[in-house]
Amino acid sequence: FNTVDSFDTHAKIPEYFRRVDEAARQGGNLSLVSSGWDPGLFSLARVLFGSVLPDGQDFTFWGRGVSQGHSDAIRRIPGVVDARQYTQPVEQAVAAARSDNPPAMTTREKHLRECFVVAEEGADRETIRQAIVTMPHYFADYDTYVTFVSHAEMAEQHAALPHGGFVIRNGKTSDGTRQVAEFSLRLDSNPEFTSSVLTAYARAIYQMRLDGRTGAVTVLDVPPGLLSPKSAEELRATLL
Repeated sequence: FNTVDSFDTHAKIPEYFRRVDEAARQGGNLSLVSSGWDPGLFSLARVLFGSVLPDGQDFTFWGRGVSQGHSDAIRRIPGVVDARQYTQPVEQAVAAARSDNPPAMTTREKHLRECFVVAEEGADRETIRQAIVTMPHYFADYDTYVTFVSHAEMAEQHAALPHGGFVIRNGKTSDGTRQVAEFSLRLDSNPEFTSSVLTAYARAIYQMRLDGRTGAVTVLDVPPGLLSPKSAEELRATLL
């Protein structure tokens, strides 16, 4: 089958891409990997801004919002019934990223992670807490706070799935001339927005496969015009 997915463990994307590319080529199909908004739309912003402002620094901030992938990772821990994980930018770090002299910042300095967990009755909460805060690729590189809540509290206070964030490129085009480019999202529903992104990319992948493309691709390989249901002529007339 031709496929579109939203694999989002950034550190594992190169390996995942190679595996999907091999399988897709063997089957004569086309597969888009790691679509969505990060990876996805934010990836495009980083490439675009970095190309326009090669002398500069990238800063990506997520939240405040629920990370579905991180929440699922917590739910897989033995003894966990349900979980929500909120990613929150550190305000001082955001201000520094926009400043005239942006510092290099570690992952831990830019974000904190808040985890709300419903544990099984009798489960060792400290064991669960340690499993969360030491989890590689998800929590080990962040200041992570774990709060245990009841089923009722989870349903009442953490049912929604908002998210968002922004990409900042802080650079200069000559001595004393600073340029700051930003791309931001504020989402009431992370899954609804992500599914909208996947739908647009499915439209593009369908057309690319008709044109003979096979293997694996990412959002960086997809012409933006193919995302739209409008024709190239309509896009030139109305949006260019």
